[in-house]
Amino acid sequence: MKFAMPASKNARDTVILVLAAGKGTRLRSNVAKVLHRAGGLTLVEHVVRAALAIKPAEVVVVVGHQSENVAAVVEALGAKSVLQNPQHGTGHAVLVARRSIRKSAKYLLVVPGDAPLLRPETLRRLLDTHRSGNAAATILTAKLADPTGYGRIVFKQDSTVAAIVEQSAASPEQRALNEVNSSIYCFTLAKLWPSLARVKPDNAHKELYLTDAISVLNEARERVLAVAADQPDEIWGCNTRTHLADADRSFRQRKAQQLMDSGVTIYLPETVIIDSTVTVGQDTVIEPNVQLLGATKIGAGCVIRTGTVISNSTVADGAQIEPHCVITDSRVGPEAQIGPFARLRPGADLRKSSKVGNFVEIKKSVVHEGAKVPHLTYIGDASVGAKANIGAGTITCNYDGYGKFPTVIGKRAFIGSDTTLVAPVRIGDGAYVAAGSTITENVPADSLAIARGRQANKKDWASAKRAEMERLHRGHSAHASHSSRGSKPHKRKASKRRAKSRSRR
Repeated sequence: MKFAMPASKNARDTVILVLAAGKGTRLRSNVAKVLHRAGGLTLVEHVVRAALAIKPAEVVVVVGHQSENVAAVVEALGAKSVLQNPQHGTGHAVLVARRSIRKSAKYLLVVPGDAPLLRPETLRRLLDTHRSGNAAATILTAKLADPTGYGRIVFKQDSTVAAIVEQSAASPEQRALNEVNSSIYCFTLAKLWPSLARVKPDNAHKELYLTDAISVLNEARERVLAVAADQPDEIWGCNTRTHLADADRSFRQRKAQQLMDSGVTIYLPETVIIDSTVTVGQDTVIEPNVQLLGATKIGAGCVIRTGTVISNSTVADGAQIEPHCVITDSRVGPEAQIGPFARLRPGADLRKSSKVGNFVEIKKSVVHEGAKVPHLTYIGDASVGAKANIGAGTITCNYDGYGKFPTVIGKRAFIGSDTTLVAPVRIGDGAYVAAGSTITENVPADSLAIARGRQANKKDWASAKRAEMERLHRGHSAHASHSSRGSKPHKRKASKRRAKSRSRR
């Protein structure tokens, strides 16, 4: 269910603070936790995108471990970063960020940077509940079938929050509760700062915890509310590789469901990998084991057959991608046909109704409208004219060891099979190139180019060659047989000669 912001209220009085300073030791990685990926983006990218979607006054990200790398990711999205070093807990992180939070802001949403499944509509609900309830703090909760490991939410009779009880300190009755703390909060800043000032590092780690600020607010009889997430997986933090896999799986399921609801056919959706940033048009068919990654845009009425991987590419309406194609940073025009087993490398640009067949590789080249490159061909740094036909085994020799050079093939040109085009070279409109040619010079329009040795037929050569080979074979066999039979007499004669020699001495 989606909740629209009231017309009279927006998030311009709100700052969203993303806590992304931790290392994530349980991941056993040299990469900061929030830079691990799920659903096609880093964890912190998902969180920042959700935060930006509700249009707050600003998004501030607290960075620490690998701070430069994390800051580069979030600042590219339009967020601000602030360094927490050393790191002394979530409450300390909020205090470190205080100088970066606009003085005009009234509310603060605090979100962990490792909760990638959090949705913008949930953040809106949290903020709306906080405002309408006139609360000092509001906690996003979730109702879990298995709440093990989470702090439990204990309510008062009036449904306000009495306490957050960590599992280690919970009574058996409290452990039986299934509504848990997500570590996602909304605070009224005028109430938060005084309560944080009273928080002490009275724990084994000597850290300041934001949950203690909730306790201080309760002790001061301030109003603390809770709102449960519609989808419990929104509160998941990714602390282990298993958590990453679970989050990634949830993203894929969400995305597939969203696309099917919008009119896309997906066969065996559990086998398909589609990033959250991908768009797909109505009546497109996606077969099993397809991957659509990055900023890929698929038009309407397309067919994407099994085993195909498309990254950061555009596929226009009505295009058909046959099985096991790899398309990267490329454009496929309307009603074009690709594959099977074709590869489009970065810069490939296939225009309307063009065709690239099996075992063809295209790199940084334009294949114009209606042109055909059916099979077993490499086209690099080239332009293939409209309605041209490229025969099997053709290659453009675009690299001389130092630089890349272009090949231009004109409209309606016909390139025979097994042709080598040594760039830079130009084939004119309507020209023919004979099969097996190596072309090093330009070919004028409507001309025939032949660049191969002249054929000579020698009558009866093959039968004579076979007869000669047969004679040589028979002779070799006879010689080998004779040598085998004569080996023992030879040895006897040598023995007699040695005996005579001894007798003479």
